[in-house]
Amino acid sequence: MPRITAERREARRTEILAAARRCFARDGFHQTSMPDIAREAGMSAGAFYRYFPSKEDVILEIAGQAFGAMAGRIVAVGEDGSPAGVADIVAAVVGPMSGPTIELGPGDVAPTDELARCGVQAWGELMRHDTLRRRAAAGFDVVRVRVAEVLRRGQAAGDVPADLDPDHGARVVMALLPGFILQRQAFGLDDADGFVRAVDTLLGRTPPSEQPV
Repeated sequence: MPRITAERREARRTEILAAARRCFARDGFHQTSMPDIAREAGMSAGAFYRYFPSKEDVILEIAGQAFGAMAGRIVAVGEDGSPAGVADIVAAVVGPMSGPTIELGPGDVAPTDELARCGVQAWGELMRHDTLRRRAAAGFDVVRVRVAEVLRRGQAAGDVPADLDPDHGARVVMALLPGFILQRQAFGLDDADGFVRAVDTLLGRTPPSEQPV
């Protein structure tokens, strides 16, 4: 029997994760079994276990996708060293939530609703899954430091209030983002543009079109 190439194995793994997202979004993490995911992926349970030893491994991967999609967009804000305000950071994450799909990587996209539903569940998993919590905590710290740096540059450019503590501000910004996702999924409050404008207004920043010349 010919060996599966690394490329084919990775493609099959991506297909399995997509099947798992569909199952988890539809039925929840704990109501979904390994055979459920295998059936959704169109493969036998035995073949499935060659890619993922347990459902916990699948949950960790899916949670990582959900958290990573948010964190990656935050890190990308002001990556070139340009100043950015709080609303810019928020817009970088919630803006893509208005579209039907979210890019996870080259050639890999996920339906926005599926990924968001899995993301909401993943936050709950942090309370019971030590490995996931440790991974999330490490990622949180990296992104928090990055947001604080962006806020400091924003202060220097006059886009962020000068009396804001950047480290505390970073925590507030990061609290806004899962809040938007939860409201979107639980209550259908999906007006990303309105959310970003409200963030700007609450912070008291004068929109560029209204700043004195």
